[in-house]
Amino acid sequence: MAQLLLSLHASATGVVVPSPRPLRRRRRAPCVHQQLVFAFPYQPPPQTPRKPRRRRPEHPQAAVHALALAHVDLADKIAGNFARRTTHPFDDLRQLAVIGLLKAASRFDGTGGRSFRPYARTYANGEITHYLRDHGFAIKVPPSWRDLYASGQKLLREGQSPDALPQRLGIAAERWREIQDACSITVIVLQPDC
Repeated sequence: MAQLLLSLHASATGVVVPSPRPLRRRRRAPCVHQQLVFAFPYQPPPQTPRKPRRRRPEHPQAAVHALALAHVDLADKIAGNFARRTTHPFDDLRQLAVIGLLKAASRFDGTGGRSFRPYARTYANGEITHYLRDHGFAIKVPPSWRDLYASGQKLLREGQSPDALPQRLGIAAERWREIQDACSITVIVLQPDC
């Protein structure tokens, strides 16, 4: 039951008046405070019957996605290995590794007792390798130079001074200039106006 409480003030005349504020005690007749309670029966609002929820159809690739998501830690590990050796950001390489996991999960056949992780590692590595090959250096650069260039770029981002960089990498300043020149060449495609 819901209740409504009102604070009332009874004056000396016997008339019950709602008290807007507490009264000051003066030389008047003694005041009697009373409380009037109204009780109403509680009735909940009428409920309309709910329609049963329509089930969303299951995605056709749900099992494939679940298998790939169960091995996202493998994608993180592979992307971290490539991010340490290249100048590409970890997040981009992680996305490529996850794409590789999805491709592996869609082609994986669990028969024959094979494990998914070695199979998925091949696809994730391949996806990143293809991306790096397609978006890598414009000219053929030795792998040792690429590693040194990536290490140098990482040290520069960390705040290392460019003058101390060759010494920190353990190479001569002239060799560092050659590595920078070879690894920082970009290709610009010019298309003629038609």
